[in-house]
Amino acid sequence: MTEAPQIEIKLSDYAPPAFLVDHCDLTFQLDPDRTRVLSRIAFRPNPDATESTFFLHGTHMTLISARIDGQPVTPSVTADGLTCDVPAAPFLWEAEVEIAPSSNTALEGLYMSNDMYTTQCEAEGFRRITYYPDRPDVLAPYRVRIESDLPVLLSNGNETGTGAGWAEWEDPWPKPSYLFALVAGELLPVADEFVTATGRRVMLNIWVRDGDQDKCAYAMDSLKRAMRWDEEVYGREYDLDIFNIVAVDDFNSGAMENKGLNIFNSALVLCSPGTATDPDYERIESVIAHEYFHNWTGNRITCRDWFQLSLKEGLTVFRDQQFTSDMRSAAVKRIADVRDLRAYQFKEDAGPLSHPVRPESYVEINNFYTATVYEKGAELIGMLKRIVGDADYARALDHYFDTYDGTAATIEDWLAAFEATSKINIDQFKEWYRRAGTPRVTVRDSFEDGTLRLTVTQFSGSADHAPLHVPLAVGLLDSTGSELRSTKVFHLIESEQTFELKGLPSKPIVSFLRGFSAPVHLDYPQSPQERAILLAHDTDPFVAWDAAQSLATDVLKADDTGNPDERVALIDALARAVTDDSRDPAFRALLLDLPSEAMVAQAIHDTGEVPDPTRIHDERNDLLRDFALAAEPDLDRMYIALTSTGPFSPAPDQAANRALRNAALGLLSRIDDGARALAQFADAQNMTDSLAALNALIRAGRAEDALAAFEDRWRDDRLVMNKWFASQVSYAPPTSAVETAKRLTRHRDFDPANPNRFRSVLGAFAMNQAGFHDISGAGYEFFSDWLIRLDRQNPQVAARSASAFQTWTIWDENRKSIMKQCLEDILSQPNLSRDSQEMVSRLLGS
Repeated sequence: MTEAPQIEIKLSDYAPPAFLVDHCDLTFQLDPDRTRVLSRIAFRPNPDATESTFFLHGTHMTLISARIDGQPVTPSVTADGLTCDVPAAPFLWEAEVEIAPSSNTALEGLYMSNDMYTTQCEAEGFRRITYYPDRPDVLAPYRVRIESDLPVLLSNGNETGTGAGWAEWEDPWPKPSYLFALVAGELLPVADEFVTATGRRVMLNIWVRDGDQDKCAYAMDSLKRAMRWDEEVYGREYDLDIFNIVAVDDFNSGAMENKGLNIFNSALVLCSPGTATDPDYERIESVIAHEYFHNWTGNRITCRDWFQLSLKEGLTVFRDQQFTSDMRSAAVKRIADVRDLRAYQFKEDAGPLSHPVRPESYVEINNFYTATVYEKGAELIGMLKRIVGDADYARALDHYFDTYDGTAATIEDWLAAFEATSKINIDQFKEWYRRAGTPRVTVRDSFEDGTLRLTVTQFSGSADHAPLHVPLAVGLLDSTGSELRSTKVFHLIESEQTFELKGLPSKPIVSFLRGFSAPVHLDYPQSPQERAILLAHDTDPFVAWDAAQSLATDVLKADDTGNPDERVALIDALARAVTDDSRDPAFRALLLDLPSEAMVAQAIHDTGEVPDPTRIHDERNDLLRDFALAAEPDLDRMYIALTSTGPFSPAPDQAANRALRNAALGLLSRIDDGARALAQFADAQNMTDSLAALNALIRAGRAEDALAAFEDRWRDDRLVMNKWFASQVSYAPPTSAVETAKRLTRHRDFDPANPNRFRSVLGAFAMNQAGFHDISGAGYEFFSDWLIRLDRQNPQVAARSASAFQTWTIWDENRKSIMKQCLEDILSQPNLSRDSQEMVSRLLGS
């Protein structure tokens, strides 16, 4: 018997809070098993409220005492919170509660990570700390006193006092409870300073455990660059005297933007050439920036309710994408973002977990921290910017900050800023926030008398759906690849429209959806020869990359009767593009990243056929091997030429060279029995080259000695060992993937209580497409057994991991039957968490 289903929360039922908070004072008397939290909260009735019940959220705590205006009261307490009779006027609420951070394995609220106290309150973790109206539209300034013999005691805002065994912090900016943070432990600071545009000096600290101080330089540099960029591009200056970052080993997500005290998964702070790869460096740069940018888009302006989550997350993702584009290659960043959008968000849109950017209802909000809310939400910002133009976008953002600063806002408020500053009607655009699924855009072309006509049709799930506003960026090439027309944006606002381009000497090759101008599926039949020209010559890097992806997908989804000429054409076009030294090495490395097995499976399903994961795996390996054989001389030349002899730098140019060199290594290792990878592993001077060689050796079946050497060297580095675990599962042959994952869960260093370690084995296994989908069903059963075990300990990570089953309906009847049974087994577990109950029910369509 599972828990009774949690009440469904609906956007349409939103009501203002009955009481507002003028000020919140908290005192923490820290103890692993019996932390006392004393609260003094100044409440007042909300004149805009529609009901007057005084209700405070609270769970997993013991109420010691409660008082109103100094007089003891006896509230009515349930598992979810308390109610109490209160005056119909402002009053002071005081309460004392007891909580046990050491036994809080859910890693929500106040918990312990390796003897360090830390918090994670988004979305609804604060209710595990004390009784409070734990909702994002209740904002208040906080004063916090922490009492402990630990040397470092941190909270939000500015430190206002400290002494032996205590510290006090005050955050003057009103914030909701989900932004509260506290950290206490044996930590050391890596300190720096930032001078704002107006000349204020801000103290910067990254707090880490002893021994990690030498791994913070890049994170600090990223923070300072993000602070300067936000001033220069968005006009946003930091607003406190100090900015703290803390690296925490046990953390459910990547990081948290708590006001003035950002708490990070240590994997997204700590890096050095010997321990971190180039993608690690880029991810650290991006997430440091993302959480800092939340200071304005999420903190100073927060969400009225959790349905507005994309108001802060979609906008901040877009801002961190802009930042990375400015720091690195904008073209490569755009391609990488689209690749990830298609791999994760399009898959989400195509299955039972599909939901709008702003959902209409939820049971457990933790289940809606999704690619749709984040990445598709960012795409909507990008489209909006493209529609109104750069100047109006800048004016709208200034208006948004000026108008809604200090408030809990809505997506309507966000769009109102554009309506106030732009001359373009964006009423139709609002539908993007309400519509689930990925729209499909179909293009038919005709050419007559020098005029190209593009007839474009849109479909977004139902014939009853009103058309969306879809910006379509289009360019034209001639048969030699020369650009005939530069990019022009057409606005598709009807179900079907015809766009004309006149004065053309001959029928052009159309470069469609440049820059991926809208998050849509594109159906535009072009010949392999046309796509090869786009790949070789298009001035828009996204379209060139996408042409390669389309060619490869068509080859991989074809059965044995497929056209061999297409395979030869793909290999030839790809070889010429990849070995073109005039092109950005990072772009060429992306070209070698063929569509994933999961992407090919979805493409086959979209044709009405049933994908076979084993065949797809074998076909993809065969294609890569054929390409390596055909291009071996050029790949070898490129591999040798890109060898670096100087000191390591995470700079984009060096990272791009390593990316291309290691992509070449991965291909060459398919035909040289791993010989080059063995040599590179022995000589590697940085983690990027070492891990690339190790992965190639695992794939080649020659990694036993290298794995042992890697473990022996890095067994005491938790973050590096995550890579060791993940590589073995990710690159294991499908026939042994399940046994490899099982063996690693028995390893002495496997700790499922640590989310990073759990994901390094179980998450990596779910991404091993052919191994996870082994015809025996052993992978499904192994994975679901672990979800059941984890749910008892950390429901949030268990529920999010269950999304590995989201494509279960596209496979053959045998696989579907086993997966469905696994999901039903999870759902039948006694005391299943609400997180997992909702997620699995959605997966089953129930």
